[in-house]
Amino acid sequence: MAAMSTLVLTGPSRPPAAGGPPRQLVVLLHGLGTDGEDLIGLAPYWAQALPHAEFVAPNAPYPCDMAPFGHQWFSLLDPTPGPMLAGVRAVAPIVDGFLDATLAERGLDDSSLALVGFSQGTMTALHVVPRRPRPCAGLVGFSGALLGGDLLERETVSRPEMLLIHGAADEIVPVAALPAAESALRANGFTVTTAIRPGVGHGIDPEGLALGGRFLAERFAG
Repeated sequence: MAAMSTLVLTGPSRPPAAGGPPRQLVVLLHGLGTDGEDLIGLAPYWAQALPHAEFVAPNAPYPCDMAPFGHQWFSLLDPTPGPMLAGVRAVAPIVDGFLDATLAERGLDDSSLALVGFSQGTMTALHVVPRRPRPCAGLVGFSGALLGGDLLERETVSRPEMLLIHGAADEIVPVAALPAAESALRANGFTVTTAIRPGVGHGIDPEGLALGGRFLAERFAG
């Protein structure tokens, strides 16, 4: 299905800190109204723990329809469950195509792939990852939500480990989205670790950053 998409994603990347060809690939999916530059800045923080990983942060394929700049994975003009699920379903083949092509170009497979999402990027990652033919090494989701959790029972193919992190004071995506996602994922056989960060809004704090880096290093080592 991914091959049918004519949209090709591009965005910033950072090569492995250790030099040489990458042994792992970390794909960073940004939030609504920004672009890949917003998350590629995480690479320097994780490079020491992941010296052989290449970091890639594709720009979402569509211009943001709620701001005069930035990109979106799907529209949030109607933020009700039906349209949001339809939106993430529509963009999933584009993301899959990007992942497949980027892995193939580097001679890697899904066991060497991790996804990191923020906000709408987490929503996208949480939809794509369980439906890929082979499990990736892991998923880190910041400040996101699971769309269509009731579909997991019949649509899940892969069950990589996941880390979900959310600010307790998030004013954009309610923190209640974290336990809801955790419950649905666990009910469908996923191993999920969660962290709610006190006083943190819609963002990533230093402790969340550290938790994400340790999780990725452990998944790749495993």
